[in-house]
Amino acid sequence: MMENRVFDYVEALLREVRDTEQEQIEQAASMVADSIMNGGILQAFGAGHSNAGALELTHRAGGFIPSKNIKEPAGGAYESIEGVGTNFMKKVDVRPEDVVVVISNSGRNPLPLEIAMGCKKKGAKIIAVTALEASRALTSRHSSGLRLFEVADAVLDNKIPLGDSCLDMEGVDAKVCGMSTITTAILLQALTYRAAQIMVSRGYHPPIYKSQNIDGGREYNENLEKKYIDRLYRI
Repeated sequence: MMENRVFDYVEALLREVRDTEQEQIEQAASMVADSIMNGGILQAFGAGHSNAGALELTHRAGGFIPSKNIKEPAGGAYESIEGVGTNFMKKVDVRPEDVVVVISNSGRNPLPLEIAMGCKKKGAKIIAVTALEASRALTSRHSSGLRLFEVADAVLDNKIPLGDSCLDMEGVDAKVCGMSTITTAILLQALTYRAAQIMVSRGYHPPIYKSQNIDGGREYNENLEKKYIDRLYRI
């Protein structure tokens, strides 16, 4: 059987994220804790495959109840067209007490950039999840010349190389195995864990979803959702 390099590569990648991103996780977690304790909600956006990161963070078992996935109706089909995000943001309920996580590996496309800029204009704090070294090597596709990491209040680097795919393989002209979902998910779970720790240290009970597949989970969640229900299911 031929060697499968995925496991070793992922182990090394996760060690790098763990060893280099603790300070950034701490900064972002403090922002999330402050937001939720002050009545805000945690929102997340990712276009295309980056939406997997937004789903990892919001409205799921083990995550914060005051959380919402910003669902752009075209599903990121117009990610590279300037003005789409600006127009969409006119309809999105974002408030100054909120924190918005925007996920984009390249950080160069107009849609996630304009959503980050639009949320910031409304007073919210922005956490970017991006491939920082790769993004720095790219030029913006937005007329502002900015990339996502340049408009964020905190940046989590998923350490993914340019192009997302990571492994060379003999007989294949392109690299295989996009790894960004893996390190993005780890970063966002580490953010959730640390934010919950901060809340507990301040004497605040973190509002965390239970699985609806365990007895009593649905009722537990619905009871806590009452405090936020006017916001969780709006655009």
